[in-house]
Amino acid sequence: MTELVLALVIWAAGWGLNAWLARSAASETRVVKFLVPFIFGATLVLVWEMVVRGLNVPMVILPAPSVIAMRFASSLPILWVDFVQTFLKGALGGYVIGCAAAFLVAILVDRFDFLRRGLLPVGNFVAALPIVGTAPILVMWFGFDWQSKAAVVVVMVFFPMLVNTVAGLREASAMQRDLMQTYGASYSQAFFKLRLPAAMPFIFNGLKISTTLALIGAIVAEFFGSPTLGMGFRISTSVGQLALDMVWAEIVVAALAGSAFYGVVALVEKAVTFWHPSQRA
Repeated sequence: MTELVLALVIWAAGWGLNAWLARSAASETRVVKFLVPFIFGATLVLVWEMVVRGLNVPMVILPAPSVIAMRFASSLPILWVDFVQTFLKGALGGYVIGCAAAFLVAILVDRFDFLRRGLLPVGNFVAALPIVGTAPILVMWFGFDWQSKAAVVVVMVFFPMLVNTVAGLREASAMQRDLMQTYGASYSQAFFKLRLPAAMPFIFNGLKISTTLALIGAIVAEFFGSPTLGMGFRISTSVGQLALDMVWAEIVVAALAGSAFYGVVALVEKAVTFWHPSQRA
């Protein structure tokens, strides 16, 4: 009972502190913008810990954060091997291949109108296919190692990236394109000096969406066949062993990797599209 009362006190204190920071004169400073989500996250973790201990929740239902932290610290070698297999090989490899291929195809689609009319509807159909249906097929085609997971990621990221890039390449207005023609600019000059810079916000939107899809695709693909390593493999086997602390440790690794991946792409976007209104302070 004491833990439940403490959980309420922690929640009220965190809520009050965040509300005060949001109303303060320094609410727009970088320090406060960092503190608000940090305090909110720390409050949730502490309340989670107190509620689980106060209600004596079994570990097979929901382990306490302290239990997950201990399992995380004691399993670092296993978690690192799983991270390399799933993220660095499967997710990142498929992400690079899929996004690069989508960008090149988008240029062709933009150049030839019949491709836009024929390929994009097919792309919408393929993008709607459930991963649980396509992943087993690709695992059968490419084997049980990371190549099949990269293939699943390629299928997942290709069409979102393609659609965003095509939309971005059409962002330049007709007046701007006519002005480039008036100056006697060739297709390549108009592309690199006008249309590609105008498309950059759309391209980075596709890249950021694909960061999440890549990690999800690689993990889910490992449920349908994998060597004895990888986040998806570890989650699947740990659930069968009722080792929920290990499952949550893998979830923490996936969350950290996905957040860092998204953050890196967002930082690159900020450096490349510094001129865009969305990036201005």
